[in-house]
Amino acid sequence: MINRTRLAVDIGGTFTDLVLALPDRTLSKKLLTTHDHPDAAVIEGTRLILAEAGIAASRLDLAIHGTTLATNALIERKGARTALLTTRGFRDSLEMAYEHRFEQYDLYMERPAPLVSRDLRLEVAERLAADGSLLLPLDEAGLEPVIETLRAEKIEALAISFLHAYVNPAHEERARAVIAAALPELAITLSHEVCREIREYERTSTTVANAYVLPLMARYLQGMREGLAGLGATCPLLLMMSSGGICTIETACRFPVRLVESGPAGGVILARRIAARGGYDRALSFDMGGTTAKITLIDDYTPQQSRHFEVARAYRFAKGSGIPVRIPVIDMVEIGAGGGSIARVDSLRRIVIGPDSAGSEPGPACYGRGGEQATVTDADVVLGRIDPDGFAGGSIVLDPAKAAAAIAKSITLDMTEPEAARGITEIVDETMASAARVHAVENGKDTAGRTLIAFGGAAPLHAARLATRLGIERVVIPPDAGVGSAHGFLDAPIAYEVVRTHLVRLDQLDQNTIDTMFAEMREETEAVVRLGAPTGELRETRTAYMRYRGQGHEIAVPFPAGKADPATLRTAFDTTYTALFGRIIPGLEIEVVTWTLALEQRQVRPEPSILPAEKGPAAPIGTRRMVETETGELVTAQVHDRRALSSGATVSGPAVILEDGTTTVIPSGRLARIGADGEIVIEGTPA
Repeated sequence: MINRTRLAVDIGGTFTDLVLALPDRTLSKKLLTTHDHPDAAVIEGTRLILAEAGIAASRLDLAIHGTTLATNALIERKGARTALLTTRGFRDSLEMAYEHRFEQYDLYMERPAPLVSRDLRLEVAERLAADGSLLLPLDEAGLEPVIETLRAEKIEALAISFLHAYVNPAHEERARAVIAAALPELAITLSHEVCREIREYERTSTTVANAYVLPLMARYLQGMREGLAGLGATCPLLLMMSSGGICTIETACRFPVRLVESGPAGGVILARRIAARGGYDRALSFDMGGTTAKITLIDDYTPQQSRHFEVARAYRFAKGSGIPVRIPVIDMVEIGAGGGSIARVDSLRRIVIGPDSAGSEPGPACYGRGGEQATVTDADVVLGRIDPDGFAGGSIVLDPAKAAAAIAKSITLDMTEPEAARGITEIVDETMASAARVHAVENGKDTAGRTLIAFGGAAPLHAARLATRLGIERVVIPPDAGVGSAHGFLDAPIAYEVVRTHLVRLDQLDQNTIDTMFAEMREETEAVVRLGAPTGELRETRTAYMRYRGQGHEIAVPFPAGKADPATLRTAFDTTYTALFGRIIPGLEIEVVTWTLALEQRQVRPEPSILPAEKGPAAPIGTRRMVETETGELVTAQVHDRRALSSGATVSGPAVILEDGTTTVIPSGRLARIGADGEIVIEGTPA
């Protein structure tokens, strides 16, 4: 038991979730997100949950926060007025992007507009060679007109990205010094600090994205800290990062782009713990909230990681249609398929879902807040899956009549409301299944035979059906699954990662150069991690991004810390390449492009639990008429209160298990057993 009082807060597109972990119990709360002032729901939720616990805010030892604010600012283009300063002749790199069409046959394809318009992409004379040597000194006199433009245009944030600054940052640092002396209030982001690696477009795009959200996030985080202080809290405020680690507010204010996927990352951390406790070495994390669904592969209790992510894709699922950011992220596929996703009939008379969402304002039609379009939640209500009086712990009373009316209005296909509702859920389930299959195949893996770990407000409603589509026979619903991501925040370690590009062939690798580089990376990383974890052992992970010489892209190759010799790297590369592609290519030279070093608080993997013996069927608290999506039949389902289910109790489908944050649906032919930690383990295949 952790003898500390900790608060976790996750702001989503529809709901703001709070979890208060006390030494002797845990409380949770769900509120609708206040989009105009996101911190309002956080402060109100904190006040309510502390009052429920009967403790003062001064008792809090730690607050951990994840937010979609940075993501939303990029998607909605509501960031700071930003300018870009770059090497003369290269200001259009941001708009030229990859110089290819991500939708080759779409004559009306539109690229996403750059975050910085062309008139604010400024240039200065300077040039470094690819090895960092000086070709043309920085024209400091040329910075004077740049400063005047920044002042005249009332620029709030400046991104500086010079050619080859990842090798030699001297010109970027000098330009910042000159401009900051003239404009001390200007927020300045340097590319070598945000993304110190090769590939000019991605590095510049990441730098611009960081600058674009920096003033907004700095104000928001400061307001959040002041709001908590206003309640009487004096504890540290830590931020969840997209990599699955947490950082201090100071780091978050410098590099807010690292918070882009912070909320979903927390959910994966929860799934990792559930997988370890259950001994599920091949798992699939499934997080379905009000706006989106997120799916992540977990192998050997480790979620897949990536250094590339796209924000605000203009085309659904179309790689290359968004804003690329090169940051450490948990590799997940995100689908516009949440409880609030809007259903409609397209020109081909097909039911289509999302990616737009009713969100929290006005929300699904059944919320009774003015929404008139049918959503997935409306369909679940019509199918009898959701208790209208117990939704979100009873804080929102749902109106089944309004849900049915919205479906009748939106799905004009000569169907009854239950038939149309079933069509909506079948489409959204298949959409998620298709995305999961593609994601697995792209990573050389499969979904069949895995354990599906489902959480989020809508996931337990759809998990069993999704599992059937993916060839999965075991589904696990953790306790308090409706606020799963917030629970994950409490398990996340203090962590940070740095990256360096150093292109070298294995047969020309100089051990001293690599050792010196890693020593510098360790020093930089540890300085950040120790801000939040002053003491304690740290775990170091080293990764080399490698390829056969002549290839255009690299693969991530983990290797033992302290061993970067050619033989170790070659063995690690061959193993990773074979796992991905089934073979190696003999006779080709191998090279390393980029190196990363990550540090995190050392955590002990939870010991596997033992599934308790069956105690026999649990007594239901009632029954409900429910439409089974597999068959379309109207069945009588048992209704259970999750709080009354003890370890070892079993529930046979068809059934629903109610709790404050979500509802778990158990189809006919499946058996649920309550595990040692209170998790619901659903096994079998539908009848």
